[in-house]
Amino acid sequence: MAKNKNNQAIWSTRIKKKASVLFQKVGSSIEIDKRLYKEDIAGSIVHVEMLFKQKIISFRVKNKIVYGLKKIEKEISKNKFEYNKKYEDIHINIEKKLFQIIGEEAGYIHTARSRNDQVITDFKMWMKSATMEINKNLDKIIKSTLKIAEKNIETIMPGFTHLKNAQAVSLAHYLMAYVEMFIRDKQRFQNNLKSLNENPLGVAALTGTSFNIDRNFTTKKLGFRNPTNNSIDTVSDRDFVLDFLYSVSVCSMHISRIAEELIIWNSDGFNLILLSDKVVTGSSIMPQKKNPDLLEYLRGKSGVTFGNLFSMLTILKGLPLSYFKDLQDDKEIVFKSNDILINCLKIFDEILNNVSPNKKKMYELANTGYITATDLADYLVKNHAMSFRKAYQKTAEIVNLAEKNKKKLKELKIDELKKIEPKLTNEVLKVFDLKNSINSKKSYGGTSFENIKKMIMKYKKKI
Repeated sequence: MAKNKNNQAIWSTRIKKKASVLFQKVGSSIEIDKRLYKEDIAGSIVHVEMLFKQKIISFRVKNKIVYGLKKIEKEISKNKFEYNKKYEDIHINIEKKLFQIIGEEAGYIHTARSRNDQVITDFKMWMKSATMEINKNLDKIIKSTLKIAEKNIETIMPGFTHLKNAQAVSLAHYLMAYVEMFIRDKQRFQNNLKSLNENPLGVAALTGTSFNIDRNFTTKKLGFRNPTNNSIDTVSDRDFVLDFLYSVSVCSMHISRIAEELIIWNSDGFNLILLSDKVVTGSSIMPQKKNPDLLEYLRGKSGVTFGNLFSMLTILKGLPLSYFKDLQDDKEIVFKSNDILINCLKIFDEILNNVSPNKKKMYELANTGYITATDLADYLVKNHAMSFRKAYQKTAEIVNLAEKNKKKLKELKIDELKKIEPKLTNEVLKVFDLKNSINSKKSYGGTSFENIKKMIMKYKKKI
């Protein structure tokens, strides 16, 4: 067994010459992967417990290693641990410190294990925790959105297509569209836990090990569902990283979409929402300005998460089996995307709790743009035995009439309507009422107040 003295590298018996300063610098990942220390120590403790169970190491050696690892964990948690960049990563830093604490018995810790399976095990454990933390924050956002929606079931606004007034909707219904998105985000992250729940520990460098190890023992102890099936695939696989980065990208895209929505609604041209002073900034030169900088931050950060996903795809696209140094970048990419998303989720929840609708302006805007035209076409189909295309043409003529006379549809008189369609009666005037328009959309998933109430209650019970 090679001795690890005098601050030598683990492989110093074979590699005689000291690495250049530049090589040490680019080869070191300790500043990135040191956040894996808890997972690394937990994995190592379970590993040596398994080695003892399988009679590969003695009870005394097992206890000394566990004692040393727990001492190291305590030092790190109290910020008393000195990291050494010469030891590349958190895994070697911990191992070298273990030698200092317990002596040569520390050398047994790597029996039947490679850094290849060790790193992936640590990483998967960390990503499982990160995924669950993301979903907790998504729950907060969903709850905050539901809270606003519940207060605004009867708040009427225009629904848009091409940013043009299309049909009247409830603000609550609009917000519930984003609830659906965030629920899908939760499900995506939840699905990712399946691949994260396969235990890599025990496949060693790439072929497995000749030692009589028990991978089912470590699987159970570390909270995995089952061990991985193929040793080569295990050390080569980063699909679980791509799945995570994709989920982060989609979630950040959803945040970006609603951020853009709120930026538009907050603009002076729309003025549909008010943002609290807590979530806006001022201008360095224009004293009157209140800018939605945080929303712009959320919109911009989505681009970074997209780039991280593409970076990982590019790293993987040309790699043969099995392990290559290229894969070291996976942790930096994942950590960065995770931190961005967590931050964005917290910021967005803060914004949700500091935004209020301008109900008057929403209603006024909903009363422009002939927004009940489709309701009129539907009325003609249902009450006058017209095909929808004929009803569409008749309605377009009525809209042209209103536009020519600079009137809203509800301002037209029945006599004016009869000139285009003689069969119409005063009953048709009810069609132009915005509230009636909304409540007529009773089909499942529609914007009627009753539908919205049911959906809000449904999701409140789930979250």
